Amino acid sequence: MSTLYAIPTPLGGSLEDSLSESSLKKIRALKDFAVENAKSARAFLGALGMPVRELNIEELGENVSIHLKGRDLGLLSEAGCPAIADPGAKLIEAAHAKGYRIVPLVGPSSIMLALMASGLEGQRFAFCGYLPREAADRKKRIQELERRSKREDETEIFIETPYRNDALFAALLETCAETTRLCVAADLTMPDEAIRTQTIAAWRRRPAPPGKRPAVFLLLAQNR
Repeated sequence: MSTLYAIPTPLGGSLEDSLSESSLKKIRALKDFAVENAKSARAFLGALGMPVRELNIEELGENVSIHLKGRDLGLLSEAGCPAIADPGAKLIEAAHAKGYRIVPLVGPSSIMLALMASGLEGQRFAFCGYLPREAADRKKRIQELERRSKREDETEIFIETPYRNDALFAALLETCAETTRLCVAADLTMPDEAIRTQTIAAWRRRPAPPGKRPAVFLLLAQNR
């Protein structure tokens, strides 16, 4: 049976801090890779000491089945865990259909790291992906998530393209109730990592938008 390895990549920290020795061993044994971006994949694999020119590295396209050739395969996304908010999920779906064994390797997940450090509800949470771009639609979605969080006592987790982070941050401060707690976790695993959780009221008194860097937003509404 062929195996597809879902390979996490560093969020910005070192390889040694981001990947276990067991994961590194399995990655180095592979010859075939389906990747989100060939250039960054080559840099990552080269940093592992692998002979990049001898590897078969193909970028993911619309037809993901072309990567499934009956050989062991590594799936690489740009940063963090593959198939979570990235196109790798379609390849894994196709691999299941073809009878591949799927092996997720141990590595960093910005979503889980942010939740761990947030102090928010960890028993019930939902990853909601990207919020709408348009201001009116974004506000409506924030209101929906806040209501769900209050009703279910559930942490809502979402992300944004870095250059739109500050617009999302401003929309959260404008839309949410004062007692709702918001965590902003930016540059996780990197030297300038910043994680801050407080009420919307406290954020309004001292706003600190994350700027144009990778960030995760977590919201928990007061339900009592």
